[in-house]
Amino acid sequence: MAVKESVLGKLQDGTEVKRYTLTNGNGTEASFTDLGAIWLTMLVKDKEGNRRDVVLGVDNVEMLLRNPGHMGEPLGRNANRIGGGSFEINGKTYELTKNDKGVNNLHSGLDYWRNRVWDAEYDNAGLGSYVMFSLISPDGDQGFPGEARVSVTYTLSEDDSLSIHYTGTADQDTVFNMTNHAYFNLDGYDSGDAMDQIVWINADRFTPANKNSIPYGDIVSVQGTPMDFTTAKPIKRDLRTDFDQLNFAGGFDHNWVLNDFDGNVRLAATAFSEKSGIKMSVYTDLEGMQFYTTNSMATDFEGKGGVHFGPHHGYCFETQHYPDCLHKADWPTSIVKVGEEYDTTTVFKWEVK
Repeated sequence: MAVKESVLGKLQDGTEVKRYTLTNGNGTEASFTDLGAIWLTMLVKDKEGNRRDVVLGVDNVEMLLRNPGHMGEPLGRNANRIGGGSFEINGKTYELTKNDKGVNNLHSGLDYWRNRVWDAEYDNAGLGSYVMFSLISPDGDQGFPGEARVSVTYTLSEDDSLSIHYTGTADQDTVFNMTNHAYFNLDGYDSGDAMDQIVWINADRFTPANKNSIPYGDIVSVQGTPMDFTTAKPIKRDLRTDFDQLNFAGGFDHNWVLNDFDGNVRLAATAFSEKSGIKMSVYTDLEGMQFYTTNSMATDFEGKGGVHFGPHHGYCFETQHYPDCLHKADWPTSIVKVGEEYDTTTVFKWEVK
């Protein structure tokens, strides 16, 4: 196991931006940056023994500050949408930026954590190499109450798994609902359309949403709908089906209600590429997962290696609390009270089949 620190670039004020590269004994490699604690690369071996970088992204400071699609970002304080751009805690209403269609808050607003240099520490632990990024988010940051102290720890293990551990505490009751917005393509980030890849989701139900992607509040069965991934299938099989949920979102961009929720880490989803032979398994201790098929990725920018990404070039498995749970009294809440700790883990594991 090894951790390497290098300079990725500089901000306009001269602040150095660092890259941290973790490598295990199999040659599997992952890299991250202290600018936003963003996940930059994930190199895993395919069925021919060649390494492929299976996450989309950008690789210079200027583009990381723009980062179309939030590629690789550990979004916070709240990932996904808050309907109406406001919420209430303890009888007080908090107003957020309405940066989603002018009506909702998306990924906490425009003052993104990706534009901040996080503190970083790294080492080799018993289970693998890790880098931990930490940030102090002041009271009122992005409109949320309380000074929050958060950390995101990436650990690469010898079994070719990458664990992401999120923690958060605050001095007021506040909201924590973090995730990583990595886009995966198991044929490699530069291979174009990924909709031939085969996905299975451990969820018998999902939360249907309106045309603005705000869940109605119902939890319904996936059976008999294009949302059914309980039997593995190519993503493209039902992608263009005339179904209101797909028509609203332009593809899959919904929250699945994961089975077997008891607060422990368990298998949530798998993805497989017949072309590369790479299989990825997703584990989480959370109750929900947003599966997103890159329906609206901009094409007018250069990503890693000069690649122009586009719609359906990747897909996201965003483990999280259900979207807009702040307005759904019967759903698990994203409110964390003073004296409590937000603590959640998601694991991505790669193998060859």
